[in-house]
Amino acid sequence: MKWLSAGLAFVNVATVCALLLGTVCHGLSKTIALVSFIVGGAVAIFAYFSTRASQPRLFATDVPGDPTRSRIDIGRVCFWFVAGCFAFFAFRSFGWLLFWDGNQIKVQSPNNLGDLSLHITYIKNFASGVPLWPENPIHVFSKIRYPAGIDLFNGLLVLLGFDLTRGLIWVGWIGSFATFWALYRWGGTFTAAGFLFNGGLAGFQILKRLQFLDFQGDKTVAWKSLPLAMFVTQRGLLYALPAGLLLLYQWRAKYRAGREGKDGGSAIAAPLPFWLELSLYATMPLFHLHTFMALSIVAAFFFVIGDSAVRKQLAILVGAAVVPATLLVWTITDHFEARSLLAWKPGWVQGVGDFAAPFFQFWLVNFGVFIPLALALLGACIWRAWKSNERFDFRAHPALAFLAPGVLIFLFACLVKTAPWEWDNIKLLIWAYLIFLPFLWAELIVRWPTPVRIAVCFALFGSGFVSLFGGLTDEKSGFGLADRAEVDAVAFAVRKLPLEARFATFPTYNHPLLLQGRKVVLGYPGHLWTQGFDYAEAANRLTVLMQGSPDWREQARHLRARYLFWGREEKTNYATSTRPWEREAPVVASGEWGAIYDLEAAPIAPPLLRE
Repeated sequence: MKWLSAGLAFVNVATVCALLLGTVCHGLSKTIALVSFIVGGAVAIFAYFSTRASQPRLFATDVPGDPTRSRIDIGRVCFWFVAGCFAFFAFRSFGWLLFWDGNQIKVQSPNNLGDLSLHITYIKNFASGVPLWPENPIHVFSKIRYPAGIDLFNGLLVLLGFDLTRGLIWVGWIGSFATFWALYRWGGTFTAAGFLFNGGLAGFQILKRLQFLDFQGDKTVAWKSLPLAMFVTQRGLLYALPAGLLLLYQWRAKYRAGREGKDGGSAIAAPLPFWLELSLYATMPLFHLHTFMALSIVAAFFFVIGDSAVRKQLAILVGAAVVPATLLVWTITDHFEARSLLAWKPGWVQGVGDFAAPFFQFWLVNFGVFIPLALALLGACIWRAWKSNERFDFRAHPALAFLAPGVLIFLFACLVKTAPWEWDNIKLLIWAYLIFLPFLWAELIVRWPTPVRIAVCFALFGSGFVSLFGGLTDEKSGFGLADRAEVDAVAFAVRKLPLEARFATFPTYNHPLLLQGRKVVLGYPGHLWTQGFDYAEAANRLTVLMQGSPDWREQARHLRARYLFWGREEKTNYATSTRPWEREAPVVASGEWGAIYDLEAAPIAPPLLRE
C-alpha cells in the first residue's frame, strides 16, 4: 500500500504542478517538466512514509471459520493464476500498444485506432510548449474538452527525452501493476478476476465455435471486455482506477463501524494521510471525470448515513475539494462552454442501435448471472440487517454501506445519459460493478459449498476469460495506424511553422499533422461527437474551403486556418476540388506526402497575358 500511494502521489503532484507552472509560464518546457518531477518525487517520498502499512488480510474477503491448509493453498493458486493472467494481458496489450512493422505504424488493438491517435495528439500538443490550457487541436473554436491529465503526464516524459512509444508502454505497464494491486487490496483475488474476466454469456459461444475470439467485441454486445475495450483505450483509467480503488479502501477502513469486536477481527486503520486523500479526490476530474462522479456519489451517501463524526470528516474533505475540483472541471470543459450532456435515457443502451434487444435478453446476454447474484446479495444483506438489533444503522453493516451507493451509481448510469453516446456510461457502470464484487464474494458466494462456488465463478468469469484471451491472440499482426515515412516527413516539414497555426485538412483520426500534435480545423467526427461538439456548420464550411469554392479565402479566415494541407487523404476525399490555392497561395513545404500552402500570405499575382 505504501508503494501504491507513493506512486499515485508522484503522478498526481507532478501533473498538477506542471499544469500550474505551464499555465503561469504560458506553456510547458523541459525545465518545468524537471521541476514537476522533482516536486512529485519529493511528495511521493513523503507519501510513502506517511501511509500506514495495511494489514495483510482484507476483512471483506475473509473466509468464515478456521482456514485449513488446503484452503490457503487454493487461495494462493487462484491468486497466482489471476496475477499471471493480468501480467500476460498487460505485457501483450501494452508491449505492442504502438509498434512498427516495416514502414507501417501499427496498434495491437482495433479498439485503439482512434483512441490512441487522440492521446498521441494531446501528448504531442502538450509537449510542444503551447500555452496551457491549450486550444483544442481537433476543434477550431474551443479549448481541449477532455480530462487529459495522464496525457499531460506523458507529455512531461517526452519533454524529458523519453521516447513517446516507450513512455506509452511503460506508463501502461506500471498503471496495470498499480491497478491489479489496488483491485487485490480492495477486494482480493475474486475482484481482480472480476475486472479481468468480466462478461455475460457471449464468450460461451466457444462451446459452439471451438475457438478463442473476443465474442464480447461483437457490435451487439454492450458489456465489453473491460480490459480490452476500456483499460487499454481510456488511458485516464491507468491512474483513475488505482486511485479510485485506493480511496474506496480508505473510506471503507475509515468509516466502518466497530465490527472488530463482533467478528473477532482487528481494525484496519485508514492508510492514507488526509492531505493525500484530499489530493487524490480533488484532482480526479483532471484524469477521469466519471470516476470523480462515482466517488462523489459514495461520499454523498456516507454523509447522509454517517454520524456527526463521519459527517464532519466528509464535510472537511469535500469542502476542501470544492474549489480545486470545480476549477479543474471548468478547465476541462472549456470554461463550462461544453453543453450539458446529462439527459434522461432509461435502459442504458438497451434500445440503441445494434445493442438493442428485449429487456431480459439484453441484461442476461450482457451480464449473465451477475445481476441475479447481485440481487441475491442485496436481499441477503438486507435480511441479515433486518434480523439484527442494528437494522437501521448502516455503520453496523459495512456491506450495505457500500452496496447502497453502488446501486445508486448503477441506477444513475442506467437512467441518465452522461455523454452523447449512451455507451460511455460504462465508465460509471464499472464502478458499480467493482463496488459490488468484494461483497458478492464475502457475503454470498464464500458461504456456499466448494462445488457451488466453482460453478458460480465459472459462470461469472468463463465468458470474459474467453473474450479476453480471444482478443489478445486473435490479431497478431496488428492494425495499421499510419505510414511511418509520411509521418516523419510531415514532422520535418512543419518543425519551423508556428505552433499556434491551424491547418485545414480532411477530418480523420490519424492525420499526420494530428500525430505531431498540430492543430487542425476539425478532427475525427467521432471524437467531436463524443465530446459534445455541434460541428455541422464548421464541417460544411471546411468542405466548401477544401473543394475550392469562389469564397474559399473567406471560409479559411472564418475557420482561422493559417495553412492548408493537401496530402493523400485530401486528394482522395476532395477529388473534385478546383484547388485554387495551387495558383494563388505560396507553398511553404512539399514532398511525396503532399504540400502545405500559406493562406495568409499575399496572393500570388497571375502571370501577364501575352499579346
